[in-house]
Amino acid sequence: MTTILGECSDAVLVGEHQNRPDFPPTVMAQIIRGAGGCPWVTLTCRDRNRVVLEQELMGLGLAGADGVFCVTGDGRAQGVRQDVTQVFDLDGTRLAALAAQADLAVGVPEAPEAVPMGIRPARLLEKQKAGAQMAVLNHVSTVGAAAMFVDRAQRLGVTMPIIAGVAVYTDERSARVLAAFPGLHLDDGQIERVLASPDPVEEGIETAVREAVQLLEIPGIVGVNLSGLASGAGEVAAARVKAEIALRLRERLTHTTGLVGRQRG
Repeated sequence: MTTILGECSDAVLVGEHQNRPDFPPTVMAQIIRGAGGCPWVTLTCRDRNRVVLEQELMGLGLAGADGVFCVTGDGRAQGVRQDVTQVFDLDGTRLAALAAQADLAVGVPEAPEAVPMGIRPARLLEKQKAGAQMAVLNHVSTVGAAAMFVDRAQRLGVTMPIIAGVAVYTDERSARVLAAFPGLHLDDGQIERVLASPDPVEEGIETAVREAVQLLEIPGIVGVNLSGLASGAGEVAAARVKAEIALRLRERLTHTTGLVGRQRG
């Protein structure tokens, strides 16, 4: 899967699931690097105290991770490891500061439409002050909502590059999983159009490409994160869907004046 994505993407953003155990971040970084990808590895505070987080940051540096994505993390899903205490010794902003002190490239998330919406741009500024060098936005319901958020954040002083989230789904399962993810907001009408299409895979791919092109026209957004299950047919099928979106997006951008060389797929 990483081999498929590594050929058409600038980096692979590795999540950390709340509903099942994952490989340790350092192992994930090594696996992706070995498969030819550029790993940006998510590190959450849910299951780690400050000492362990410091150890993980040191390990990611030694494992060759391109960067660390510093996230507070959602609470563990109901029924998953009920015998284990959740930690949350730090939050994502404090973790970003630790990562910056460790001389790692630091990315952080922000959810533009999560309540309370009014504080979200200022939260992103605080993360930048803590040492964040890049932001990845959660999905928003419209491109206009993303543009409004970026404008408000920049007016407050946010200068770091921003990556916008593009929802990728091609069937009912992938749409349902993405819609249920905490902090995300999707266009329900758009989902219905994709699923009702005679060819949902093709329609889902083209919908994602169109959304990505529109997002990349927003000043301050320098790239897109192709995010979501993408396909209920398995991980390889999902990787191929995302790879096709990335390839079509790069092709579209080469024919769009002013975007080539500035934006990333």
